[in-house]
Amino acid sequence: MRNIGRPSLKTVLKATTVAGLAAVMLSSGIPAHITQSFAAPVSVTAPQAPSFADVVSAVSPAVVSVRVQSDAQPVSDDSGNNFSFNFGGRGFDQLPDDHPLKRFFREFGGQMPGGPGAQGDRNQDRADRNGPRNRDNGNRPHRLRPAAQGSGFFISEDGYVVTNNHVVSDGSAYTVVLNDGTELEAKLVGKDSRTDLAVLKVDATSRKFTYVNFADDSKVRVGDWVVAVGNPFGLGGTVTAGIVSARGRDIGSGPYDDYIQVDAAVNRGNSGGPTFNLSGEVVGINTAIFSPSGGNVGIAFAIPSSTAKDVVANLMKDGKVDRGWLGVQIQPVTQDIADSLGLKEASGALVVAPQEGSPGQKAGIKEGDVITAVNGQPIKDARDLAKRVAAFGPNTKVEVDLWRDGKAQKIPVTLGNLQSDEAAAATPKQPDAPAPSSDKALASLGITVAPAEDGSGLSVTDVDPDSEAAARGLKTGEKIVSVNNRKVTSAADVGKVLEQARKDGRTRALFQVAGENNTSRFVALPINEG
Repeated sequence: MRNIGRPSLKTVLKATTVAGLAAVMLSSGIPAHITQSFAAPVSVTAPQAPSFADVVSAVSPAVVSVRVQSDAQPVSDDSGNNFSFNFGGRGFDQLPDDHPLKRFFREFGGQMPGGPGAQGDRNQDRADRNGPRNRDNGNRPHRLRPAAQGSGFFISEDGYVVTNNHVVSDGSAYTVVLNDGTELEAKLVGKDSRTDLAVLKVDATSRKFTYVNFADDSKVRVGDWVVAVGNPFGLGGTVTAGIVSARGRDIGSGPYDDYIQVDAAVNRGNSGGPTFNLSGEVVGINTAIFSPSGGNVGIAFAIPSSTAKDVVANLMKDGKVDRGWLGVQIQPVTQDIADSLGLKEASGALVVAPQEGSPGQKAGIKEGDVITAVNGQPIKDARDLAKRVAAFGPNTKVEVDLWRDGKAQKIPVTLGNLQSDEAAAATPKQPDAPAPSSDKALASLGITVAPAEDGSGLSVTDVDPDSEAAARGLKTGEKIVSVNNRKVTSAADVGKVLEQARKDGRTRALFQVAGENNTSRFVALPINEG
């Protein structure tokens, strides 16, 4: 008996087979009456990252490679030391022991010089240093050797090129390579080791060059996009991008440190190359990298365009840079020093000593003075003072605001010329340390003193290792010259000055200490005991 209401198994199998065949035909591109639905592909609507292509295409013709040749003997390249950090002849090992970079390496296990340690980024672009020497034996012409390779950029259509001083400093012949591969001879117009800048000039009257302008770097903010273009490892025409990661960096390279820190990849050969904003303007010139390996680790430093603009203009005009010179040794004003002097804020520059015959000394600036302003412009710190004085130029008359003996004063000064007037002070012979005197002890400060043999100041004969004086670095054999800017020749003199400071409500006193080689510094010590 047949079940009329239900299809047979044969009918069901036949229908299933037909449906499967239709699916196969559809997936094979053969028309079918049965279609198959698919899920939609992933699509995300989100803000798109900016493209740097327009900036790069516009500025690339202005960026060049700089090849330097020299007839000097090769200098061996210590490849064992690979921290890329050295500036203007001052290596990592010459930085003060309390410099933040040295503390960084000690705390995080970095190698000091002597192992895989500090090597100059000034030397980062040296090429073929260990190659065969070209000797002139009289039988064949003298040949120049490759000395360095870096980057640069045009700042005028008639062929002026900006690069780093450390790229060209050892050179006697220069070649500029354009982004299309054209090689052009160039001449050195001028260089400035203090800011690590140099200017070359390409002689090519038959053509005009694409050039770029300096940006107003005061508008550059931490977090802004930047693009670096240069010649890393001799590859040429390489572009990297990143952000401004810090401003106003002092890395111990000189008195005018004010670097822009970027995290764009900068490597050997990028030195002298530009860092651009998204408008195609130069915000900085790449000059140094910070690296334990010699390669990029995301910390690079660029000379701000505001600094470069003025220096480059002077180099193009005179081939050199003349700077104003005050002639005083200075140090920062810490909060302890400010408290000891009665200053409300820890700002300004503390005068350790005026140089003999300097404009500052002739004008009456004394050790222990705090320079708080120049021509009415407040001085933030010692580095700020150095930059401001240099910017005025030589023979400029300025008004210097001082804090002396708890009062504000103004002194007119005619600045000298740093280039011609600066001279190293003579180092007098240190007298032998006198014998300790038990009745000259300053127990409350943890130091023992005796009259100095030369009659000037007090020799430190002992320092309590648990005292704050020891913590502040005071050592046996050093000499206390003054306390709160008062000359002292006995422990009694010190006691009188400290007593007056207590009456004035101060909690610290400022000790001027002379160390080895007649170096001098100020140390603020607590006086609320005894």
